[in-house]
Amino acid sequence: MFLLLPFDSLIVNLLGISLTVLFTLLLVFIIVPAVFGVSFGIRKLYMKTLLKIFAWATLRMERGAKERNHQLYKPYTNGIIAKDPTSLEEEIKEIRRSGSSKALDKTPEFELSDIFYFCRKGMETIMDDEVTKRFSAEELESWNLLSRTNYNFQYISLRLTILWGLGVLIRYCFLLPLRIALAFTGIGLLVVGTTMVGYLPNGRFKEFLSKHVHLMCYRICVRALTAIITYHNRKNRPRNGGICVANHTSPIDVIILASDGYYAMVGQVHGGLMGVIQRAMVKACPHVWFERSEVKDRHLVAKRLTEHVQDKSKLPILIFPEGTCINNTSVMMFKKGSFEIGATVYPVAIKYDPQFGDAFWNSSKYGMVTYLLRMMTSWAIVCSVWYLPPMTREKDEDAVQFANRVKSAIARQGGLVDLLWDGGLKREKVKDTFKEEQQKLYSKMIVGNHEDRSRS
Repeated sequence: MFLLLPFDSLIVNLLGISLTVLFTLLLVFIIVPAVFGVSFGIRKLYMKTLLKIFAWATLRMERGAKERNHQLYKPYTNGIIAKDPTSLEEEIKEIRRSGSSKALDKTPEFELSDIFYFCRKGMETIMDDEVTKRFSAEELESWNLLSRTNYNFQYISLRLTILWGLGVLIRYCFLLPLRIALAFTGIGLLVVGTTMVGYLPNGRFKEFLSKHVHLMCYRICVRALTAIITYHNRKNRPRNGGICVANHTSPIDVIILASDGYYAMVGQVHGGLMGVIQRAMVKACPHVWFERSEVKDRHLVAKRLTEHVQDKSKLPILIFPEGTCINNTSVMMFKKGSFEIGATVYPVAIKYDPQFGDAFWNSSKYGMVTYLLRMMTSWAIVCSVWYLPPMTREKDEDAVQFANRVKSAIARQGGLVDLLWDGGLKREKVKDTFKEEQQKLYSKMIVGNHEDRSRS
């Protein structure tokens, strides 16, 4: 047996006391409030303090840059082209008027000057592409003291450098270990809790325990990100037998929504740690997991989802129909699959505040581990969630029109740009159908005018 010296014994005692105090603080201020769904307001006070620091830092930067006659902001290049909402026919008419005496009405045939319209549109798209910029982090109006977001801010004073260094110590030496501990606590409790609940016989008691285990664990994970979430119109929260659809910015969207509601998840079966979590969750709750070979079978997926929503006792399904993460500035095309089922759709709009940390996951640039590390070393994750009134498919609507109507409602509520482009363009080339659509518009304009002239 080893004998401890007095100094070593003191260190062991101090370490034991520190761990006891830390565990007590976690239990009192994190785990117990997560169980009962309450908050002491510490995170909101933390957010208000950060806002005051950011405001002071911005004023300091502006004053210092003005005194030294330095440029504070780097040139901002987004939106450099003014685009008027005019049609193809109107623009070609204008080009013909300015270039020759022939008008489109009098000369429906092809004019060489018409190519200038397509050349200009191509150059506009290259210079100010409204699609590609949706897959990169949005720019900030003021610096939030993170080195990853200071691209637009050139002048930094000595005081700001010291404040930034202090922020690094707080984020990496205090917040990061605390958040990692909370994340492991939340995930561990989720796996253990759902596994134990899974052994209970089906019934109301099992459903009650499963719901509260899920909510408790997701709320702990929310606290692991220091997430400050404001939920609006909770009376419109999704109900059993429906489908909850939301815009998609980050993988943590799931945690944000699941910490305030009880959902059935839809996704592909994974291996590793994710696979362990999925197998534990499905024991306690009827989630819908697909094998890799089944995901590409649209009919099988639609059948499984239809069977789920037809049972009004089952939980609402949570789906992100964009199919990829968009950078918190817009909503892109919704895949029509989840709108063909015929179930009631509960739209949800999610909008993050990038001042405290960028929640967008650029999967082509960062892996999941790197992304989570960036999240856990940010100041906080602040967002607003709006539950919109339920929507159903109208008689004269097809699935695509219904999907676009839901998407427009989400974009309008969240203050996001409503785009018709497919989010799959992040990794794929533009489909030929988009080019053919422009060709059809031009040929219809020429042939249509020619036919009208022949009739007259």
